[in-house]
Parts: sequence; C-alpha cells; structure tokens
Amino acid sequence: MLARLQTLVVEKPWGRTDIPRDFGDFGGRRIGEIWFAHPDGDDAPILIKFLFTSERLSIQVHPDDAAAQAAGFARGKDECWLVLDADPGAELGVGLVAETSREALRDAALDGSIVDMIDWRPAREGDFVYNRAGTIHAIGAGLTVVEVQQNVDCTYRLYDYGRPRELHLDAGLAVAAPGPRPDPRDGRVEPDDNRLLVDGPHFRLLHLAGPDAAAMLPRTDGTYSFVPLSPGCRVDDEAVALGECVVIDRADGIALAPDARALLCWPC
Repeated sequence: MLARLQTLVVEKPWGRTDIPRDFGDFGGRRIGEIWFAHPDGDDAPILIKFLFTSERLSIQVHPDDAAAQAAGFARGKDECWLVLDADPGAELGVGLVAETSREALRDAALDGSIVDMIDWRPAREGDFVYNRAGTIHAIGAGLTVVEVQQNVDCTYRLYDYGRPRELHLDAGLAVAAPGPRPDPRDGRVEPDDNRLLVDGPHFRLLHLAGPDAAAMLPRTDGTYSFVPLSPGCRVDDEAVALGECVVIDRADGIALAPDARALLCWPC
C-alpha cells in the first residue's frame, strides 16, 4: 500500500518567495508552510511540514498530552526540527537562557523583552532539535526546516512581534517550562547519516541516506510516513519526489539512490 498525501500550501506573511522549484511554482507567493493532509484527518497521530521563513515566527509553547486532553484536544504536541537550509545568521529559539518566574515571563511577554530571554541558537544545515511539550520556542528567519510533530492544532502564542494575532498567555504560561530546555536528542545530522533520531515516546523518526539505508528499515507492518529530502527516492520501485509525503504499510520496499536522503516516521 502506498498513499500519496494531499499537499497543502499555506501562505504566511513570514514566508518566502524563493521556494525551491522541487516543491512547485508558486508564482511569487509568500509561502510559509507546505504540509501533508493524512487521510485519517485529526485521528492521525503524526503531522509533517516543511517551513520556509523570512522573519521570526511567534514565540510559543505546546501542552503535553495531559494538559491538552484537559483542554479538549486529542493529544499534546512534541515536535522536532531538521534544518535543511539556513541563511548566515539564522537562529532557532529553544527554551530560555535562565530560570525565571511565570510572573516575570508574563511581564516580558507583554512588553516584548521575552525575545531577549530566549536561548537563540545559531542554526545551520543539518541541525536537529527536539522540542518536548512545555518548551518555549521559536523559529528564526532565513530557514528551511522539516518539522515532525504530534498531530494537533494547539499552539499557545506568548509573543508575536506586534502581528495582529491572538496571544494565549494564561494557557501558555500554565504549561510552559520557564527555563533552559536542552534535549539529549539535539545535535547534528550529516547528509550520509543513517540514524534513528527519535525513539519515542510519541513517534520514531529515522534519517535515511543512500543504499545503506536498507539495513535500518523496519521489517514489520505498520503505518509509516516517508518524506524525501532529495531526488532519488523510491518505494516498491515507484518514485517519490521531494515535496511529497507518502504513507506506506511496509517500509522494506524503500530504496534510495547513492546521494538520496529521506525521513521515515511512524507512531510508537
């Protein structure tokens, strides 16, 4: 079974007009997100997106499963980022530089000084970041990122640089970890790495590269999301292009050309 997911293209004021042509011709529109609609809709546990930024995105936080379910959502949101391209000076914001109180964090969100409390990390191609629920985070300008996340439409914005969108200070501060937030999964992914990047608790994520990827592939039935990061990717001898995502029930039919790379994700 191979199902090609519907591609949803989302324009954003912080998006970009120079999207690689592999993703399509968007006629100069400012594209911020390309994501893939799973046939199971909200019941699908995983969502995958490509993000393209020309400005900093909002400073935000997501709840864990318990807090999200108490608020009426199906699940919380852990997410992770793999940087595919980064302009000089690009940054990712992950956690805070120091422990603080929720009261001080609220005041900083209201006056904008929260920007200076964020741990802004230099970002370059190949950086991998795992954001556990509760991590205050933001994506900076000049980045192309592939994001894998628990599938839920629940984002609490703490600060949005004056853009006319609702903030969610009460809900966000209630679930936020008001301090540094490193994660042992953070690190570098080289283009030729065959490596398990995430091993739970909500999903597993493999980075696959070249023909040697075959040794890493799961051999059991499941629901696998396969996302090429380059040309040269096939499933059961059927080409899958950069800019596509497919769902397959077996992963052992994946084959990558010598310079090809991809992500494979499935729920725990």
